[in-house]
Amino acid sequence: MAKLVAVTACPTGIAHTVMAAEALRRVAALKGHDIAVETRGSEGVSAPLDPAAVAAADVVIVAADITVDESRFQGKQIIRTSTALAIRETGHIIDEAVARAARSPASTPPVAASTELSVATATPVTVLPKPAPVPGGSGRLVAITACPTGIAHTFMAAEALTRAAKARGYDIKVETQGSVGAKNTLTAEEIAAADAVIIGADTHVSTDRFAGKRLLKTSVGEALKQADSVVTRALALPAPPAGASAAEAVVESGARPKGEPSGPYKHLLTGVSFMLPFVVAGGLVIALSFIFGIEAFKEEGTLPAALMRIGQAAFSLMVPALAGYIAYSIADRPGLAPGFIGGMLAGQLGAGFLGGIVAGFLAGYVARWLREHIRLPANLEGLKPVLVLPLLASLVVGLLMVYVIGAPAAAIMNGLTGFLTGLSGTNAILLGLLLGAMVAVDTGGPVNKAAYAFAVGLLGSNTFTPMAAVMAAGMTPPLGLALATVVARSRFTLQEREAGKAAAVLGLAFITEGAIPFAAKDPLRVIPSIVFGSAVTGALSMWFGCALRAPHGGVFVLAIPNAVQPVGLYLVALLAGTLATTLALIVLKRPLPEEPVLVSGEPPRIPG
Repeated sequence: MAKLVAVTACPTGIAHTVMAAEALRRVAALKGHDIAVETRGSEGVSAPLDPAAVAAADVVIVAADITVDESRFQGKQIIRTSTALAIRETGHIIDEAVARAARSPASTPPVAASTELSVATATPVTVLPKPAPVPGGSGRLVAITACPTGIAHTFMAAEALTRAAKARGYDIKVETQGSVGAKNTLTAEEIAAADAVIIGADTHVSTDRFAGKRLLKTSVGEALKQADSVVTRALALPAPPAGASAAEAVVESGARPKGEPSGPYKHLLTGVSFMLPFVVAGGLVIALSFIFGIEAFKEEGTLPAALMRIGQAAFSLMVPALAGYIAYSIADRPGLAPGFIGGMLAGQLGAGFLGGIVAGFLAGYVARWLREHIRLPANLEGLKPVLVLPLLASLVVGLLMVYVIGAPAAAIMNGLTGFLTGLSGTNAILLGLLLGAMVAVDTGGPVNKAAYAFAVGLLGSNTFTPMAAVMAAGMTPPLGLALATVVARSRFTLQEREAGKAAAVLGLAFITEGAIPFAAKDPLRVIPSIVFGSAVTGALSMWFGCALRAPHGGVFVLAIPNAVQPVGLYLVALLAGTLATTLALIVLKRPLPEEPVLVSGEPPRIPG
């Protein structure tokens, strides 16, 4: 009788994690072996392994689709596999573990912590040693991932980089950045010990703290989709010359996928990322002020009036934040002052978010040009960042905004606002169709973000219908896919059906990226289906005149009074688009061959 311990883990920790754990327990018991199984997921650890059980174990089984810390298994033989294979080929995995445990210690050399047994099929298991770190290196990497919202792509890319680094035998720590701030922040000691730095970001990330390090800069999309290549290129970089600044040591990835944010578009996304918290706070606080009545805020000294003032203060900072951080993305800190000043002037002149975008780019490029071309004596160089650059850049941007840019931008903004406010009937439907299709066509990619940025920018001019259409259309793809995995099970694999449960939660939270696994696996059928459903949702939302005051939150924002109006018709649009997506998937996808099934009380049936 062998003594085994196991860890099962999948991204959600709900379906595959529990099914794999149950399969391992059942099959081990049928074969007469002891096993303790720990499950891991988004809700934490369940049934944690006792250190004594780990110490007494003959073999460790790690069935995981995410990274699992194996430091406590030092000196143990480890069989690594996926949760899906642990469910389907449990008997083979248990037999291999028992066979390894039965080998005589006298004839088998001690097993190092790095030994890895890979179970990929029902064929004999082979030993795959981890690649050794680069000679002379520390075997450590650090990375930063960031997207405008910091919700989906940010963490998916972090996980992909972690897996890729681990496969090469490297330890890695990934700092994630988004509109909620930085998490898992890198320390100075960790950066100093790293062999290379990877930045996978669609927004601006400061590189000041990485001076003297090999640094590869790429998009969050490439870090997610081509993590192995990114890690390889980062490790292959030459060491920067002595005394080089962090900015001088940065190597931009030469393999940026087509359509990934770069240049001006990346700067715009940085501004949108920093603007979002002001829009969310302002929109929802203003919505709360309407609880007491549509006109209640006009009575001075009342709570509704105070709420309206708070919301308007947040909205007044929206355009300056947008402009300031666009400039920051272009010129780093020298761009902040002229960017914020230009954005404030855009708001005062009535130029809105369009004027803010122009001011941000103008401030950024002016500040960067001045920084690169102004040369001062060494003893006066300290005046450059605190006096010379802010003064000259702010003067240039401010004068151009007042005398040249402000009035035309205000005229364009007023015309756009009037056009959108007056939309009805066919025109409204067509705009909704366009926005809905843009949101779904690349599920969180550049086209999606362009539609989102357009809708968010209009909130500052009290135009709320495009935002409603965009958010509803962004919820539709994962919700439609989740429903399809239930009503048309034969068209999806077991893994896809389990992923559908997670997609439903992501869809409710307005995380369109929940559709990515399905779209990546079957793009020719899935992408047209979700574009069709989102276009239906967007068109209906605009036709119904639905208005949304918050740029994020999904269905959970419906609990806030007056955040969405009218709520009933908004839900009708969302439901109609979800059903349209599901119907399109049923029509386009074909039933798949039946997969092996885990029968209660029996080992899994393995084909052949």
